[in-house]
Amino acid sequence: MGRIQNTFRALQSSNYKIFIAGQAISRIGTWMERTAVSWVVYEMTNSTFMLGLTAFVSQFPSFLFSLYGGILSDKYPRHKIVMITQVASFLQAAILAFIVLSGDTAIWHILTLITLLGIINAFDIPARQSLVHQLLSNPEDLSNAVALNSSVVNLARLIGPAIAGLVLSTLGAGICFSLNALSYLAVIISLLFLKLAPQPKKVKKQSNLSEIKETFSYLKHHPILAPTMIYIAIISLLVIPYNTLLPEFAKEVFQGNAQTYGFMVSSIGLGAFLGTLFLASLAPKTKKSRILIINAAILGSSLIVFSITELLPFALFLAVITGFTGLTQSTICLTIVQTEADAEKRGQLISLYAMALFGMMPLGSLLVGLISNHIGSSTTLLIQGLIAIAIAISFFQFLRKKKLKSMKNTLR
Repeated sequence: MGRIQNTFRALQSSNYKIFIAGQAISRIGTWMERTAVSWVVYEMTNSTFMLGLTAFVSQFPSFLFSLYGGILSDKYPRHKIVMITQVASFLQAAILAFIVLSGDTAIWHILTLITLLGIINAFDIPARQSLVHQLLSNPEDLSNAVALNSSVVNLARLIGPAIAGLVLSTLGAGICFSLNALSYLAVIISLLFLKLAPQPKKVKKQSNLSEIKETFSYLKHHPILAPTMIYIAIISLLVIPYNTLLPEFAKEVFQGNAQTYGFMVSSIGLGAFLGTLFLASLAPKTKKSRILIINAAILGSSLIVFSITELLPFALFLAVITGFTGLTQSTICLTIVQTEADAEKRGQLISLYAMALFGMMPLGSLLVGLISNHIGSSTTLLIQGLIAIAIAISFFQFLRKKKLKSMKNTLR
């Protein structure tokens, strides 16, 4: 009983409980849209390169604008910023649903609207992640709140694609996009019910450019945050975009349809959800870097086996493992950033994390889509698995050298 209470301890804060309830509903809709967009694009083009391009335009704007979004989240009320971004996201989703339901959809319509959503997310993510601090009555629950928030996202990643696959194969993409638009109302309503203390105003002492330079200097000299950012950037570029190729695996390798693709994405979501519950149950002083390295190696091994199997049930099992191990990469790195960054720099550091994650992932998706067009999806996935194992070994050696150096300095 005590372990269960420890796993869900952040829910004792009423503001956080209200916020995460709205997030849960909205995120299901978000994953329905993501699944539907990828499937519709592949159905229209039959091209893995277009899948990569779709992922690129949906996420790369976060790389371009998220640092500025972090500056805004440190200067202005985060609650108001999140409210604005959620209303904007609702309007974007409603327009996409209307266009698809009208029956005259072109690829450029989809690419334009998901690019717009990427820009909105650049301002939403830093403010929403930083807002978590203000929602908690006990600051020590932060790492648990981050893990629980991630678990909600990944529970939605389990449920949303499964619903999307069913809706796509029976009612069509237009209904799928419409349900996503309606889901935004849940988070907007939850934001209206929050009772927050006023956010301390940050006095502007320097220009935005000077702040950015100062933040990069702070990061460069930080012994923990700097290697964490490099790690998440590399693995986001070369490994995490493996899911870009799933529509082709569903249709060509396993001879399936939209529902098959939905099950594959949901299996990854199941693994990710289990991963977040695992992380939420960890004691605050657990060495998360060790978990990070072990899971990177397991992720690589799973991708290698996935690339050569032709059995769908086994592939779905492997997808659960990749979801579990892949989730820990981003969640642990985010937790490190949240807990190690100084309070006045937290919004900007989360923006840099978002830049590393959402900047490298779309570039990786574009790269994966381009390469798979020449050597095939299975070979591309096999290479990604080998790279993940190489990253795990390299990072392990780096931490080992750092530990030995620290021990030598202590003995002097």
